[in-house]
Amino acid sequence: MFDSSNDMFGSQELEINDDTQVIFVADYFVEDISGGAELTTEALIKKAPLEVQKIKTDQLSLKLLEQGQDCYWIFCNYAGMSPDLIPTIVTNLRYSVVEYDYKFCTFRSIERHKEETGDDCSCHNDGIGKLVSAFMYGAKSLWFMSEKQLEIYEKRFPFLKEVPTTVLSSTFSDEAFAAITALRSKTKDQKTNQWIVLGSTSWIKGTQDAIDWCNDNNKDFEILQGIDHASCLEKLSTAEGLVFLPKGGDTCPRIVIEAKLLGCKLHLNENVQHKNEEWFNTDDILTIESYLYAARDVFWNGILNDITWTPTISGYTTTKDCIKNQYPWKKCIESMLGFCDEVIVMDGGSEDNTYDQLLDWSQTESKLKVFQVKRDWTHSRFAVFDGAQKALARSKCTMDFCWQMDADEVVHEEDYQKIKNLAKKFPGQVDLVSLPVIEYWGSKEKVRMDVTPWKWRISRNMPNITHGIPKELRLKDDNERLYARLGTDGCDYVDFETYERIPHASFYTGEVEEIRAAAINGNENSKNQYEEWFNRAIEMLPSVHHYSWIDIPRKIKTYKDYWSQHWQSLYDIKQEDTPENNMFFNKTWADVTDSDIDKLGVKLAKEMGGWIFHSKVDFKAKTPHIEVKRDQPAIMNEDAKNSD
Repeated sequence: MFDSSNDMFGSQELEINDDTQVIFVADYFVEDISGGAELTTEALIKKAPLEVQKIKTDQLSLKLLEQGQDCYWIFCNYAGMSPDLIPTIVTNLRYSVVEYDYKFCTFRSIERHKEETGDDCSCHNDGIGKLVSAFMYGAKSLWFMSEKQLEIYEKRFPFLKEVPTTVLSSTFSDEAFAAITALRSKTKDQKTNQWIVLGSTSWIKGTQDAIDWCNDNNKDFEILQGIDHASCLEKLSTAEGLVFLPKGGDTCPRIVIEAKLLGCKLHLNENVQHKNEEWFNTDDILTIESYLYAARDVFWNGILNDITWTPTISGYTTTKDCIKNQYPWKKCIESMLGFCDEVIVMDGGSEDNTYDQLLDWSQTESKLKVFQVKRDWTHSRFAVFDGAQKALARSKCTMDFCWQMDADEVVHEEDYQKIKNLAKKFPGQVDLVSLPVIEYWGSKEKVRMDVTPWKWRISRNMPNITHGIPKELRLKDDNERLYARLGTDGCDYVDFETYERIPHASFYTGEVEEIRAAAINGNENSKNQYEEWFNRAIEMLPSVHHYSWIDIPRKIKTYKDYWSQHWQSLYDIKQEDTPENNMFFNKTWADVTDSDIDKLGVKLAKEMGGWIFHSKVDFKAKTPHIEVKRDQPAIMNEDAKNSD
């Protein structure tokens, strides 16, 4: 099906015009051949309310895709397109597909497949079928030529029902309507007894079957082959009828419509897939013309809706004694209000006035919706409540997309529009996307590189997506109470019923992870590479500034008072308060003073670039850090630890 010899990197000099808004891609246009598909495509282009540029599939390249990423793309017959381009298209472009035949089949016809191989077509289960269906699934809208064609596609690919779909049928330009009307008026009294047969060397067109029918029924006939489209219409206008008996499914053959509009009798078989559709199965020419005339407006109204559609976003977070714990929770919520259409806050039973302040705030901010579900935070399995609270917050979201943040995270003002654009161009093959996290260590000058720099962040608001412990890590104690194996924080994105992990798209690659690992082990060149890559990533992608470790003494105190018990609860670990079990100090937590914590915090901030406290802190291991060129969010112009 695809011509894999196409140079995906582009050797052509073609470029996207500055004023282009919509790009049509096809193997051929009417300038090349005047087939039915090309005439339909041209009719759509002529009716376009926006600036259109045509690109042939053999001209398409990664360079052009990148240049046209802000345009809207419409793919028509695309058999000559390199399959290597499809992942880039699905991931980065807003596009629609106008499907003229059956590109999931190697022969583009399930009947021809049977004729050529002797076997029923099963291409939908093979690589070609999966590639085409993935391409179509990633589209903003799909346009088919007949109801039967749509039925065949959806039977093989049921998930395509999730994509907005319209049966468009063949379309005609104003010039075509005018020409047909003029010929109908001119030749209404000049009809002969001659029948028309479409001449073709293609097996699927059934030329010989049409000839045999004419001979068997003593019909005078003329074979039309090798003449231009205007001459074809003139022949039809004086003919008694058209016989068209394709051997395989012909989705909406244009010549059949033209013949009917020109007053011809029709002898067709069931492979003419539109022949029994309501708009065509009538003798009222005005009804047929009205349907065809409106089709272009239906198409462009749909495309304009795709182009102008702005998805809505629900932000959500959870709170519990944020004032006491000195989280920048108000800054977190305020930043989400900057780009979200609603912000959901689920409080877990704050006792420090956090919830009261949230309620007061919600009285003056209509987008802020506050809820509270009190939990028994002394329960031996209280750690699982963290994921349960996030799940509850998410369940209150009503918009198209969901954006999750913790109470110590803030979005930069310059990223608000990036997030909206990402939602609008959301990858078609996934429901969840991870994005960069800027994790500070002790100050705004140090950014950690000892932790993975990403987090699941934005997702479609699908009812099957929730938070919790993944299936393979779920355990029950003797009292049937849930806890987890190591490998989760209890808040992963999982399926609501199966607890399977939700697949996600990420900007973070294995190659970058190798560079980061080498940098942590002291390779200075790798550190510079990683720092350069990270700065590019946060410039291009919406990112989140994480202030959990910017005030290290505060973090150690919350670890002492809460997080050490949290991890024991989540993983069913019983850990005595001994010097050996204290990863921060060589003494028990009971013996640690606030002064000890403050001194250690200063030392960690000064001498280290981060540390994962699964093992005791080792100041001889000089953990490297990176610097980011980006300014702090304006909302955090005060020190994060004093922000509330």
